[in-house]
Amino acid sequence: MNVLTIQGLSKAFGGQKIIDNLNMTVPEGSVFGFIGQNGAGKTTTMKMVLGLLRPNQGEIIVCNEPVHFGQTKTNQYIGYLPDVPEFYDYMTPIRYLALCGEIIGLSKAETYQRGEELLSLVGLGNVKKTIGGFSRGMKQRLGIAQALLTRPKLLICDEPTSALDPVGRKEILDILRKISSTTTVLFSTHILSDVERICDHAALLNQGKIVVGGTLSEIKALHGHESLLLEFPTDDALHTFKSQEAIQPLLDTAEANGKEIILHSQEMEKVQHTVFHVLAETALCPIKIEIMEPSLESLFLEVIK
Repeated sequence: MNVLTIQGLSKAFGGQKIIDNLNMTVPEGSVFGFIGQNGAGKTTTMKMVLGLLRPNQGEIIVCNEPVHFGQTKTNQYIGYLPDVPEFYDYMTPIRYLALCGEIIGLSKAETYQRGEELLSLVGLGNVKKTIGGFSRGMKQRLGIAQALLTRPKLLICDEPTSALDPVGRKEILDILRKISSTTTVLFSTHILSDVERICDHAALLNQGKIVVGGTLSEIKALHGHESLLLEFPTDDALHTFKSQEAIQPLLDTAEANGKEIILHSQEMEKVQHTVFHVLAETALCPIKIEIMEPSLESLFLEVIK
């Protein structure tokens, strides 16, 4: 089952088309990375999913129910963390969640119990100070707790790690991975390493369309190039290797850096046979040989050219 389905979605502002016939599905139980450059239209798409922006055309389905602009019926299934969440600085975390619970109609007992559980989950269980003294990372964690208060089927996070230091990013990613056992997670980002770390599905948005999508393994297998890294003990050894006739056809797409060379190919088995044959014939002995899996970064740079 898909928690979110987007079909033929388009949105323009002032004659400039931001989203152009976008199609995307988010499977239930997945951690889904929505990738794109700043300004690619990720936030615009999320606002349309939340019913906050009117699409020019297309259909959005959340948990088998259509989304209608200005009507928030489907938002009962969604928790949302904006890129810069705002809070009442004079409140403590538990008091803030109690206010949120009161607004959405939860009983005081249920709100308190749920609030305690969520604050413990996001690492704020023992924090008694007011929100005004929170770091950016602590506010992001509180925002996740607030978004999970109603036990949503889908948690949408807009650039949740973009302004955090490495420690803060790790904390947020660990929380998103932890909650994926009970809640489908969709988060937008331009930080590709975050996607590779916790996501099992991803879609790459470019010029208003999804240009690459699927599971991470499918994306890398279908769209990426495998690479073979060789590191030699001396510059002369690398030069001798590169000068061999059988290696010449492989150099067009190769990268050389110092005593290393990286050979790229979609036929890696043939490349390996050629390389090992040359090494045996020339008695060259690299100090390192490594097959490098295609990265999202290399794929991203490839498809946006």
